[in-house]
Amino acid sequence: MPTLLFLTPQLPHPPRQGTAIRNWGLIKHLAERHTITLLSFVEAGQSADSTELRAACRKIVTVAAPRRSRADRLRTLFSPEPDLARRLWSPDFSRALTALLRESQFDFIHIEGLEMAPYLPLIRDLTAASDNVTLSEAKRLTLSKRDSSQRKKRAAQSDRNQPKIIYDAHNAEHIIQHRAFTTDLRQPRRWPAALYSWLQIPRLEKFEASICQSVDAVLCVSEEDSAALKKITPELKAVVIPNGIDLEEYKIPRTKDQGPTTNNQPPAVSRQPPALVFTGKMDYRPNLDAALWFATEILPRIRSVQPEVQFVVVGQKPPESLRQLNGQNGVIVTGAVEDTRPFIAESAVYVAPLRMGGGTRFKLLEAMALARPIVSTTVGAEGFAVRSGQELLLADSPENFAKAVLELLNDSARAAAIGQAGHAFAQAHYDWSVIIPRLEAVYEKVLRDS
Repeated sequence: MPTLLFLTPQLPHPPRQGTAIRNWGLIKHLAERHTITLLSFVEAGQSADSTELRAACRKIVTVAAPRRSRADRLRTLFSPEPDLARRLWSPDFSRALTALLRESQFDFIHIEGLEMAPYLPLIRDLTAASDNVTLSEAKRLTLSKRDSSQRKKRAAQSDRNQPKIIYDAHNAEHIIQHRAFTTDLRQPRRWPAALYSWLQIPRLEKFEASICQSVDAVLCVSEEDSAALKKITPELKAVVIPNGIDLEEYKIPRTKDQGPTTNNQPPAVSRQPPALVFTGKMDYRPNLDAALWFATEILPRIRSVQPEVQFVVVGQKPPESLRQLNGQNGVIVTGAVEDTRPFIAESAVYVAPLRMGGGTRFKLLEAMALARPIVSTTVGAEGFAVRSGQELLLADSPENFAKAVLELLNDSARAAAIGQAGHAFAQAHYDWSVIIPRLEAVYEKVLRDS
C-alpha cells in the first residue's frame, strides 16, 4: 500500500474553509487505498483529536502555527522573496519534518499550497542524504567501465527510492496578487495595498516557477490556473485535479410536509426575511473585498426594491472594516460558526461577488451541493464550466449583480430550477469519487517515469 505524507497549513478536519475542504477530501478518499501521515500546523485552541481524521491517518503530527511580528512583515517589503514564503516558516515544523523523514519512508510527499513550499529544500536535502547504502557503496566503486555502469544503476535506484514530491497548487498565487493590484488601484485609499501587490507579483512568479521546476508533479485545480503557471514555467506539464465535494455530506434539509430528502430538489428556505448569504474566511483579502463591495455597492440597490432583504456574511476572523457594518442596513456579520451549511441551506440566493482571487471556489460547490440558486461574478465562477442562466447567474457590475439577485428573489420557480441544475452539475463533475482516480493515475505515471 503506497505511503503518503501530507504537509498542510491547517488541520484538514473539521473542514471549515476552502484549503481544508480540499485537503480533507484528498486525505479522506486516498486513505481507502493508501497509508497517510499528516504533518500540519494548528491554530490556538485547535486539536487533532477528530475521530474522522484519526481514522484516515496512520500518524498525525501537529505544530503550532507561527506568529509573525510586524517587523518581520515589514522586512518582507525589501526581501527578494515573496511575503508568502515566510508566512508559515517555523523551526519547530522543520524539526518535526526532519524527524518524520528520518524515521519513515514515504512514496509521495504532498506539499499542499505555496505556503508549504519553503520546506521543499529541506525535503530534498534529507531524502538525498538518507540513501546511506548508495553513498557508501559509491565511495568503494572504481573508475572502471564496469564500476561506472554499476554507479549509474545505483544512482538510478537511489532516485527511485526517494519519495516523489507532489506540489498541489491550490491557487496560482501571482494571479491573485495581480487581480488585487488592479482592483485596489481604482481606489486611492487602497493604494498601499495595491503597492504591496505590485511588489509581490514578480517575486511570486519567480518563486512559483522555481517550485514547479523542483517537484515531480504539479497539480492545479483548474485549467485557468494551469495555463497561468505554464506562462511562467513553459516546460510545465501540470495535471488538473479539481476541487471536489462529498455530496453525501450535504443532505438537503426538508420539512416534514415535503416528504423524504432527495438529491434533485432544493431545500425549503425558511429564513425570513430573505437572506443573501456569502461564506468564507473573512481575513482573506479576496473574501473581504467581496463582502465590502457587496454591502456597500450592491445591497443598497437590492434593498431599494426589497427593503427587508438581509446580507449574511458567514466566516471566521472578520476585520473591523467588516464588523462595523454588522446590524446596519441589513448586514449581518456572524464571525466564526461551527458549520456553514445551515446558513447556505437557508439562503434565498447565495452570492459570490468576488473581484479577485484564483483557483476554484469551494463556496460555489457547497451552494450547488445544497441546490441553492447562485449569483456570481465571472471571477468568482472561474474554473467551472458553468453557463450563466443555467447553473447560476453571472454579473460583474453592481447594477447587473443587483438585477440578477432580484430576478431570482422574484421568481421562485426559476431560482429552484437553477439550484437543481447546479446540484446536478456538481454531482456529475465534482464528486470525489470521480476525481481521486485521476490523482492515483498521476502517482502511477510519476513512478513509471522515474
